[in-house]
Amino acid sequence: MKKYFHVYKATLNESIQYISSTMIGFISFFIMIFVFVNLWNYIYQDESQLINGYSMNQMIWYVLIAEVLWFGTRNKTLTKQISFDIKTGNIAYNINKPYNYVFYMIARHLGEITIKFLLFVTFGIVIGLIMIGAIPGFNFATIPLILISITLGVLINSIIRITISVISFWIEDSTPFHWIYDKLILVIGTIFPIEMFPNVLQPIIKCTPVFAITYGPTKLIIDFSLGMFWQILCVQVIYLVASSVVLLTLYKIGTKRLNVNGG
Repeated sequence: MKKYFHVYKATLNESIQYISSTMIGFISFFIMIFVFVNLWNYIYQDESQLINGYSMNQMIWYVLIAEVLWFGTRNKTLTKQISFDIKTGNIAYNINKPYNYVFYMIARHLGEITIKFLLFVTFGIVIGLIMIGAIPGFNFATIPLILISITLGVLINSIIRITISVISFWIEDSTPFHWIYDKLILVIGTIFPIEMFPNVLQPIIKCTPVFAITYGPTKLIIDFSLGMFWQILCVQVIYLVASSVVLLTLYKIGTKRLNVNGG
């Protein structure tokens, strides 16, 4: 684990040098939030009105927080670099180095997004307080539990993205699968909470990664309950274990296939 921590630390120090490029992402983030704030202000005729259990304040904060999780944890390391390494054959050199390639890429990814995520969190909080106001009933004592849920969500998302990229061992390009996954998370888990969908679809959506990655952590922030925390934590642990097993299995089969074919 020590060597992966050094990879994380080195990547983190490197990402600090490129903070200015991260700031550019705030423009599209702000535009999207501005649009949704005005949209929900129009939909809610009365600030005390509830739509599927959400007040206007909660609904806008949900979108804001989910967008922070979306924008703050994206980079090209997991979606582009791994596929590139597999297609070009660079992975043949990487798998012979004294570290596990999958764990190396996860450590590198986390190092790249840490500063970016903290900046988006800060920027998001400032925007939210100015445009919406504080979250009603938010309890600062719940922050440690919320951070656990966010961390697990980020890890699950990272593992699933690597798994999609590993498919490049068998297909020419995994980009279309990344596109489908991105749209699933963006439309279902980010723009709208699960309660906004028909009742017949809600149990199905709760079985998808959306529940563990975006909806769960965001729901805990705007409307925390201990029962909901344990429910989300249980789902996240199941997804973390299952996705890790699938990833390591596919990676092992893929590297064996690579070795059989001569690298």
